[in-house]
Amino acid sequence: MSDAADQVEVQSAEEQLRERRRNAARVARRVLWRGGLSGTIRQRLASLAEAAPEVYDVDESADIYGNGVVTALEERVATVLGKEAAAFFPTGTMAQQVALRCWAGRTGNQMVALHALAHPEVHERHAFAQVSGLRPVRLTSEPRLPTAEEVRDFEEPYGALMLELPLRDAGFVLPTWEELTEIVEAARERDAVVHFDGARLWETTVHFGRPLDEIAGLADSVYVSFYKSLDGFAGAALAGPKTLVEEAKTWRHRYGGMAFQQFPTALSALVGLERELPRLPEYVRHARVVAAALREGFAEAGVAWARVHPEEPHTHQFQVWLPYDADMLIEAAVRQAEETGTYLFTGYWDRGGPGLALAEVTVGASGLEWTADDVKAAVADFVARLSG
Repeated sequence: MSDAADQVEVQSAEEQLRERRRNAARVARRVLWRGGLSGTIRQRLASLAEAAPEVYDVDESADIYGNGVVTALEERVATVLGKEAAAFFPTGTMAQQVALRCWAGRTGNQMVALHALAHPEVHERHAFAQVSGLRPVRLTSEPRLPTAEEVRDFEEPYGALMLELPLRDAGFVLPTWEELTEIVEAARERDAVVHFDGARLWETTVHFGRPLDEIAGLADSVYVSFYKSLDGFAGAALAGPKTLVEEAKTWRHRYGGMAFQQFPTALSALVGLERELPRLPEYVRHARVVAAALREGFAEAGVAWARVHPEEPHTHQFQVWLPYDADMLIEAAVRQAEETGTYLFTGYWDRGGPGLALAEVTVGASGLEWTADDVKAAVADFVARLSG
């Protein structure tokens, strides 16, 4: 068989698995989290149509270039985060580039200090440097947030410190409140502004023991996402001083983010703020129950090396590491869903080393129905499929 034919066959197998995973997520009776990806277009539109009147007068005219419901969303975000103003953006990638570009103009320094695992470094194809002319520098590559000492003692001057809270690729980890305040103070000593990559900032209140406005108040500017935790369709917001936000809106236009109408996305974000935001602390607390049950379940099932990281999750998301090939784990997870209606690991298993794989676990509203015993029973069934 030719290389081209082999490639087509591999692609076909990957597409088949992707379709099986989608179908399994849709039909599974029991999952820990049922995000927007598992719903059909009809289901998502029907859900929004039902909920939208709770958060906005749907008899008003649709937005045009950022007024109406978009303005209402911006005002709500600014209030929740305790900032002077906020600007809606179609993507977080755009929001953060614009924010840090604006800060660079004010500080006169294009250098942005961040973590080696920060989202712009790992997932955005070097957009800071390629598009915005910024120069990212890595404070550390350790699987934790940078320390105050690393921030204070970095050998080059930087204009902005960007902190991802939580740091997803390290396991959705957060520093302690005391550590975070020391990190921010260290940046201030360097005359640097502080920007929070708060895509998932919404669920940090339990870990920090502080309200959102107090957490966001540590930073000069904050970016938040509407779909990662709030189950919105898409979109993000940048919050901070009014003068910065007004400048950011100008750059938003230049970057192509001034869309004609965005009411479906804005409405879904308002619904998320109304419905999901108040429930996130409950999800975080139950994620700790689920994580402990997973750890106990794998031990009882005789898996010699299994890890839940962090052992006590900092948010409602965490990592699971298992000593198996990633493809084997994906197949076992999908078969469990297809044959039992229980989809324990809906996330993708990534290779973490030879014979080692990791998956991200999210606990949402549907996960609240799971007891610790339910989790351990599902683990036992899952492990049996790996050895069968």
